[in-house]
Amino acid sequence: MPKITVLPHFEICPEGAEVELEAGSNLCKALLEKGIKIEHACEMSKACTTCHVVVRKGFNGLEEMDDIEADLLDRAWGLEPDSRLSCQVIIENDDLIIEIPKYTLNHAKENH
Repeated sequence: MPKITVLPHFEICPEGAEVELEAGSNLCKALLEKGIKIEHACEMSKACTTCHVVVRKGFNGLEEMDDIEADLLDRAWGLEPDSRLSCQVIIENDDLIIEIPKYTLNHAKENH
């Protein structure tokens, strides 16, 4: 099983985490099942950017993102070349290191 390393995040995962996840799993859903409470305001329907992560290792081993995900990511806080929406990432056989950005744009939570 691939090992997913989540780098420390001051609110969501202060100590960081290492979890083994099944290949073929949805990254966001699998992290939630492991107790890592990543935001997902649109309930993983590819309509927001709250589950944005930066893939520090293993990005090239992931399936390519589609145009909708790429367009949504243009609105994400802290966008980097290796950014993905975790709700759209299907875990492959490679280990990943991911970073959850310090901030997220959650318009529902922030009353926008």
